[in-house]
Amino acid sequence: MKIKYIWLLLIFIGFIACDEEDYSIPDTSVELVSGSADFSNYVAIGNSLTSGFTDGALFQAGQNNSLPNILSQNMSLIGGGEFSQPFTNDNIGGLLLGGAQIQNPRLYFDGAGPALIDAIPTTEVSSINPGPYNNMGVPGVKAIHLLANGYGNIAGLASGLANPYFVRMASSSNASVLEDAMAQNPTFFSLWIGHNDVLGYAATGGDGSDPITDQATFDFAYSTLVSTLTSGGAQGVVANIPNVIEAPFFTTVPYKSLDPSNPAFGPMIPTLNALFGQLNMAYAYLDVPERSIVFSETAASPMVIHDESLANISAQLNQVLIGGGLDPITAGLLSNQFGQSRQATSDDLFVLTSMNVIGTLNTEYYTQLVTAGVPQETAGQLSVNGITYPLQDKWVLLKTEQQEVVAATNSFNVKINELVTQAGLAFVDANELMSRLATTGISSRGFDFNANLVFGGVFSLDGLHLTARGSALIADEMLKAIDATYGSNFEAASELNDLGEFPVFYPTGLR
Repeated sequence: MKIKYIWLLLIFIGFIACDEEDYSIPDTSVELVSGSADFSNYVAIGNSLTSGFTDGALFQAGQNNSLPNILSQNMSLIGGGEFSQPFTNDNIGGLLLGGAQIQNPRLYFDGAGPALIDAIPTTEVSSINPGPYNNMGVPGVKAIHLLANGYGNIAGLASGLANPYFVRMASSSNASVLEDAMAQNPTFFSLWIGHNDVLGYAATGGDGSDPITDQATFDFAYSTLVSTLTSGGAQGVVANIPNVIEAPFFTTVPYKSLDPSNPAFGPMIPTLNALFGQLNMAYAYLDVPERSIVFSETAASPMVIHDESLANISAQLNQVLIGGGLDPITAGLLSNQFGQSRQATSDDLFVLTSMNVIGTLNTEYYTQLVTAGVPQETAGQLSVNGITYPLQDKWVLLKTEQQEVVAATNSFNVKINELVTQAGLAFVDANELMSRLATTGISSRGFDFNANLVFGGVFSLDGLHLTARGSALIADEMLKAIDATYGSNFEAASELNDLGEFPVFYPTGLR
């Protein structure tokens, strides 16, 4: 049973951009000036948010609407030079390595939610087009990666010591991202890095496969970046790290995703409640009734999840179930499966990709059961993700794990603020901006924005990266910060961006 979010279709049908009034007409009574800023050689350094990555992939249309490319067009009005980017082959997205696909093509809206376009990537990593480029945004990088020599060496891909996006754009196999940026002698730079230092942990449900960067490593990396970028007298604008768990990647999938009106789930509810009835009595006997599993026949029910923070009571549960009359084999199966489980609560966050897993057969566990001699029908009944098989750690971010992400983000941002203040750089508080998007929303230049998936205007179909309009919104915030720090007047001269010119959706057939 694949849970589909039909409400997305309804929103899509009713989605109308806010007032499309043209806000880009310059105020000719105010002459645009650069103040003390020198935009003649602008270089952007950062991660996927800088590269133009959107809808789950890097492709030409997204790169053309990348945050720094938008900024470069504003800067070109008062002395900014050409802005080069490491373009992919087309608008399919994804990557090949030796002809084998290693990154997926882009997403599109299929009427119910995000789906991959039906196309094969054509951008081959080994077809290297050495830079350096003005856009030094590299998807997937953490702060320390920007300093790593050899991070663009194709030989390092298998061991994880290199990045495929940097491989195809690095000036040499031993270059670092920072070295390639500095080789251009920038007069002005933008720096937005640090998301992946916490996002990797959050996006994997805090399962430990991608830990949060330790503070000392982050401090060293960020200090080196700022001191190096400013060493030649360059000016710049810096944005801090937003609270990533407020992005729709973590807020779109409801914890109550099991709808009784779903024909693949509703008719099963009486049988499921009977199955869990004996288990629930055992929970009550062991004084943990809060772990009971009950599905409603009239309203959406919470999913069943594995919670590693709970005490593992499998052994005790097994004894109680056998004492209650269950045969040892069935008791063993249930106690092993539900010794550390519960139904989800509103405190739990589910990653966006879990929407393709909830209600489906966990083939790995099913095979394990069948191999152990469990009848296929029974194995299938016990292997439904989020219903009879607790949804695993990588799909769920528990409250304690969320607190770890927020604490690290706040601590990293303290360091960023300290370094930006010392260097006298322009600053954008992206964390505060994210908070407003997630709570009250933001109105800007005739548009209303929020942190909803796609329809909030800022976040694309992958729930993490910016739409073109979202990039333009952040570009405007950077221009305002540059005005405040260096005495330019983009805002006063009405040279901020016409947000209506930037798309929220890319057509399905875009190639």
